[in-house]
Amino acid sequence: MKSDALWLRARVIKAVRDFFWKRGFLEVETPLLIPANAPEEHINPVFTLPSSWQLQTSPEMCMKRLLCAGHQKLFQISHCWRSDERGSRHLSEFTMLEWYRAGCDYQELMTDCEELLQYVASTCRPDSRCFERNAMTINPFAAWKRISVQEAFSRFGNSDVLDCLRKGRYEEILTSVIEPALADFGTPVILLDYPVELAALARVKPENNTLAERFELYVGGLELANGFSELNDPLEQRRRFEEANAVRSSAGHSLLPLPEPFLETLGLMPDSAGIALGIDRLVMLTAGVDSIDDVVAFTPEDL
Repeated sequence: MKSDALWLRARVIKAVRDFFWKRGFLEVETPLLIPANAPEEHINPVFTLPSSWQLQTSPEMCMKRLLCAGHQKLFQISHCWRSDERGSRHLSEFTMLEWYRAGCDYQELMTDCEELLQYVASTCRPDSRCFERNAMTINPFAAWKRISVQEAFSRFGNSDVLDCLRKGRYEEILTSVIEPALADFGTPVILLDYPVELAALARVKPENNTLAERFELYVGGLELANGFSELNDPLEQRRRFEEANAVRSSAGHSLLPLPEPFLETLGLMPDSAGIALGIDRLVMLTAGVDSIDDVVAFTPEDL
C-alpha cells in the first residue's frame, strides 16, 4: 500500500470519527472474541482453537446489549472476521463502522448516511466533494435515489422479488442485473424495504408484514452499508435464529450457538435502528480505486 493511500485511509477514519463525536455519539469498544455471533445462513464465523469462541463477524450483539442498558447513541470502528471471504471487494478480516440510535427507525439512519458521505467527501475530497468509481462521478450532495427492492426488481429485472426468492434466483438477479443498474446513477442509491425473508434481525413494517424496515446503501453500484429498524422481540428473534440454523444445516453447514445473553436482554431494547458500513469500501470510494487490496496496509497474501 502506497504512503498516500495510507494517509488517505487515516483521514477517512478520522473524518468518520469526528462526524459522530460532533453529533454526540458515544464511541465504544466491545470484545472481538465472543462466544456467539448472530447465526446467519450465509455468514461463517472464524473459530479460535482450542476454544469454541468466535471472532466477531460484527460488533452488533454487544452494541445492542448496550442499547438495552440505556445508552442512546453509539458508534464503533472495529475489525471483523468472516470465513472464506476473498475478492476485489472482500477480505476475511476487514474494518467495520457500526452505529446505533435509540428512539428512531431506519429513516433516520438514511439521513445519517447522507450527512456522513457528504462530510467525508468535503473533508477528504475538498476539491471535487465527489466520489469516483468506474470512471463515473458520484455526487453525494445531489438528491439521493430511494428505490424499494420490489421496484428495483420490476424496473430493472422485469421480475417479482418474491417470485425470484421462491425460485432461488434472488442473488443471481441482484448481482447480474440490479447492482449494475444502480451503478448508472450519479448519486448514491438507497435500496429499501426488503422481503422479511432477507432481514433476520430487522423489524417488520407495520403496514405490510411481508416487508422489513431494512435498507442497503449503494454508491456507484458498490454496496456500502446495511441498516434497519431493530427487531426487539426476543421470542421472534430466537425463532429467526433457529430458522437460520435450520437453513445452515440443510446446506451442510455447522449449527451455530445462539447468543443467549443478547436474547435475554433484548426485551429491554427501546425502538432503535442500527447500521453497518464497510470502512475499507468507503476508503475505496474516496480513493477512486476498484480493489480493496489498494486500501489496506497488508493483504492476507502479503503475510
